[in-house]
Amino acid sequence: MDSIVDSLNNAYQDFVAAAANVLEAKENAGSIKTMATDTALENFKQKWELFRVACDQAEEFVESVKQRIGSECLVDEATRPVAGKPGQATMTGLPPISAVRLEQMSKAVRWLVIELQHGSGAGSANSALTHPSAPFDARFSEDAAQ
Repeated sequence: MDSIVDSLNNAYQDFVAAAANVLEAKENAGSIKTMATDTALENFKQKWELFRVACDQAEEFVESVKQRIGSECLVDEATRPVAGKPGQATMTGLPPISAVRLEQMSKAVRWLVIELQHGSGAGSANSALTHPSAPFDARFSEDAAQ
């Protein structure tokens, strides 16, 4: 994470320096277009693109961390034992979910979301359930029925 922050910070500093160089070149040239102003503008465009790439990488990292934390919390919540008050039964009526099974279901949902975001529509929703990267375990009867 430190390397991503450093990369973003460096790209930002380079971008700001390039913007200052453009302003300085324009000021020195007055209202005349010169080779120095063209070079400064080209450098500014390059630094802008590099800064955007660094921002995109940081955003992707944050999203992946959010997904991982969300998945871990979901698995923890679904697989932890239910604690009741002393003297009360802790049975919820729901069978426990294995972490592997929960991860399989989570992958299937992610594939559905990805396909829907790419405009595949509901017609391909069933293909997400049988996608090779989201295999279901045949030991579970609800999967065998699909």
